[in-house]
Amino acid sequence: MLLGSLLISGCEQDWGVDQHGQLVAAEQLQGRWLLINYWAEWCGPCRTEIPELNRLAESRTDLHVLGVNFDELRGEELAQAAEALGIRFRVLSEDPAERLQLSRSAVLPVTYLVDETGKVREQLVGEQTADKLLARLEQLRDQ
Repeated sequence: MLLGSLLISGCEQDWGVDQHGQLVAAEQLQGRWLLINYWAEWCGPCRTEIPELNRLAESRTDLHVLGVNFDELRGEELAQAAEALGIRFRVLSEDPAERLQLSRSAVLPVTYLVDETGKVREQLVGEQTADKLLARLEQLRDQ
């Protein structure tokens, strides 16, 4: 019984559901670099940045792009907002801030690069390009 408890406690908790109501299972993200981007509908730079993030999400298998709505939209509201902005990457319904020990940013957009061990390696404030994000990712991997 003790061994069973230890095995269960060692399992990482899932990340909730995405904008489509699909489970974001922990094993889907384990051992991968994550790019977590906070966005809002009212944020102009967020809107400009989304095509860059779409491009990363669709072209990189070594990086998992996740979005988080700053205004904490859920369910159908989240799905509609993500669709309206043309988001093609997964958007988490639950904010991973507590899980990753992130403080709430006062500005948007804000992007976090999380390494394959789950450690937040970088906070990037302001609008990012795919090229800039990839360059920073490579620098972090080389450290």
